[in-house]
Amino acid sequence: MAPGLLRIATAGSVDDGKSTLIGRLLYDSKSLMADQVPDAEVDLARLTDGLRAEREQGITIDVAYRFFATPRRSFIVADTPGHVRYTRNMVTGASTAQAALVLVDAVNGLLEQSHRHAYISSLLGIRHMVACVNKMDLVDWSEDRFREIEAGFRGMTAQLGVPDALTIPMSALHGDNVVTASERTPYYEGPPLLEHLEELEVASDRNFDAARFPVQLAIRARGSSQDDYRGYAGQVAGGVLRPGDEIVVLPTGDRTTVERIDGPEGPVEAAFPPMSVTVVPADDLDVSRGDLMCRPDDAPPVTRRLQAQLCWMTDDPLRPGQRFRLKHTTRRVRATVESLDTRLDVKALREDRMPSELSLNDIGRVHLSLSAPVMADRYEDNRITGGFILIDEKTRNTVAAGMVVRTYEEAGPPSGPHSPNIIWHEPALPRRERWGKLGLRGATVWLTGLPASGKSTIAEELERRVVALGRPAYLLDGENVRHGLSADLGFSAADRHEHARRVASVARMFADAGLITIVALVSPATADRQWARQLHNEAGLEFIEAWVDTPLDECERRDPHGLYARARAGRLRGFTGIDAPYEAPVSADVRLRGAEETVDQSVDRVLARLERTS
Repeated sequence: MAPGLLRIATAGSVDDGKSTLIGRLLYDSKSLMADQVPDAEVDLARLTDGLRAEREQGITIDVAYRFFATPRRSFIVADTPGHVRYTRNMVTGASTAQAALVLVDAVNGLLEQSHRHAYISSLLGIRHMVACVNKMDLVDWSEDRFREIEAGFRGMTAQLGVPDALTIPMSALHGDNVVTASERTPYYEGPPLLEHLEELEVASDRNFDAARFPVQLAIRARGSSQDDYRGYAGQVAGGVLRPGDEIVVLPTGDRTTVERIDGPEGPVEAAFPPMSVTVVPADDLDVSRGDLMCRPDDAPPVTRRLQAQLCWMTDDPLRPGQRFRLKHTTRRVRATVESLDTRLDVKALREDRMPSELSLNDIGRVHLSLSAPVMADRYEDNRITGGFILIDEKTRNTVAAGMVVRTYEEAGPPSGPHSPNIIWHEPALPRRERWGKLGLRGATVWLTGLPASGKSTIAEELERRVVALGRPAYLLDGENVRHGLSADLGFSAADRHEHARRVASVARMFADAGLITIVALVSPATADRQWARQLHNEAGLEFIEAWVDTPLDECERRDPHGLYARARAGRLRGFTGIDAPYEAPVSADVRLRGAEETVDQSVDRVLARLERTS
């Protein structure tokens, strides 16, 4: 069986001979057009250095891709720049590579850029690296010099966890050990470079276990014979999909089976990476671009928070708090830099903790919080679903390439103030596992309205009905909370705000535990209710704002505790609805007519809305 196409990227410092090596491979493998041969005989590097500035300066700036083939294998090689200024272009060229050729000048040895490119290659999931110790003719083919560089490269790749590393002494200019073995290196018993690449086994590097199908396009066929055709097109990113397989669509969690899979030339029996296909599900589901199809038993986490390695690729430094557009497979969300955790010391291959910023070409580990969920694997498990880019929303420039290190199903620390000198502890038990084992799904229903509008009455009946349905629920009544948690607060605007903040924080924790948390709280300020919603949205928790819209005159007529009468008489100051404002919701999830509906009718409407989240 033929070994198939191999994608290669060159790496190394300036003038290590990357372009010359590629030129030698093309020339000696007879992969040049007739009109290219004269250029090759003058300067092999001219075959890949296509930009005028590259030829004038004698360096590679852009990434040049070249295809060549031998009777045994086809190759696509990316000639990437060695200058530190253009490291971002090296990241681009290596992002799809299966093997990396790290050029090392025999005179200069392993330089900082050699370490940087090897580290980036390992970050990008390249498992096969070859140290091409070039220009051996300039050190008289010294075995001692070769062994010194070989030992350094072996130690570096071992530290990086690269499973397959080889060191070859060569001269790209003269062709030694590039295509044919050289008599000048009797101490080297391995194959020449081309033979090694022809035999390199990379098929096992792909993930054929966990099925991953990011949806790129929904296709609805038009025409009387195919009115019911609805398929979803994309490129398989992992695993194998077959007709009849049970699949789940994320992030919604809808389940179905694969009815059939269509390829460019008709139905196929199986789809695997990197095939582009259209998956036709058995059921009519709400699926759109950015969703992910996978099998239920090996689904990736649906996460709003990531830890990732970033290669920073722009002049302006990266600092905590900055926001970007994150592109992950076919999905785009907003991302905020929550923290900078480490920055790599490239020369020592050591990570410095808690840097203040990342500069151009820095590599660092960060935490990102996302505005919407993504379905991400660790990069080491899947290079497609584990990789992403960050985009500056103003300039539209790509500013970073990212590799997922860890995903968090939990939202991380909530927005708002926190005590000094503390750290956030990630929960040891993920919410998905807790909810799954207990059969729960938490949410918060936030009942707001004027005093005496009927919030507590509706909330009490709602709690009874939810529990009767077999779901755990708990009522946080605003007045009851003031008997304990908020006992130190009064009724000033600042105290009302703090009261709402405390109730919202407790509601989020209860909802996260899996309870239906019912809040009955006047909460007159729009900003406080919006913050409560944001707190839940950040955590991926359902938040339902239910406005008990009861007219003021009806509330005054009810006045169960005589508070309206006292406020009207001037004996109670700062009472909401009389001399303190109530900001009515503009877009409540449920609007309950407190003077027109019965309590049961109001509860039925809230339950109907709550049922949509189950």
